[in-house]
Amino acid sequence: MPGAVAQTSTFALTNTTIAYGIKLADLGVVEAAKRDRALALGVNTFNGHCTYKAVSEALDLPYTPLEKAFTTRR
Repeated sequence: MPGAVAQTSTFALTNTTIAYGIKLADLGVVEAAKRDRALALGVNTFNGHCTYKAVSEALDLPYTPLEKAFTTRR
């Protein structure tokens, strides 16, 4: 019911996600994802590779594991 308590829900969302933004800003995508499994699970694509298996299957795209995508350039 975010619409019923817009300001409160915005603060809750911001408080939950700000740590991820700070990690990304401080470490960059690769290092932040390597250090934080939850953050890595949110990466669907990287450097032209589809790194999330369900997305690759749904869109009929080749799947590349995230760790391999970190080391592969397109």
